[in-house]
Amino acid sequence: MLPEKGYETAYRGSKDFSQLEVPTANATGFGAAADDYMERGIDLNEQLISNKPATFFFRMSSEAMQEAGIFPGDVLIVDRSIPARHGKVIIAVVNGEMMVRRLMQQRGKTWLTADNKNIPPLSVDAEHELTVWGVVVYAIHTV
Repeated sequence: MLPEKGYETAYRGSKDFSQLEVPTANATGFGAAADDYMERGIDLNEQLISNKPATFFFRMSSEAMQEAGIFPGDVLIVDRSIPARHGKVIIAVVNGEMMVRRLMQQRGKTWLTADNKNIPPLSVDAEHELTVWGVVVYAIHTV
């Protein structure tokens, strides 16, 4: 019995070629019809993270930001390199308690508001030790 001889294309997936080399890969034989419509896949890290070393993920555990579209169980993408400014949703630590709130600053006063009318705003003054961990840039939740 003769051994079976297999024929295959020179392209063996993205492990052998970079995305830039794919159009010039030495493929033999006929490709699949769908290859004409093949595009590079979407890399969520590339799309959603602009500063990788300064980015971390955070799982939301409260209902404080529901009116902003952030729900319990959502994964938040937080960028520490973005400055916390008025109106931004931030991860804050106030007196040792971590929370997700909207930063409000006006006329020299600072307070943290929840986008939930059942949770009152928290005025941040000399009595409160405020540390901003980062700015929320994306919220990912299951539909």
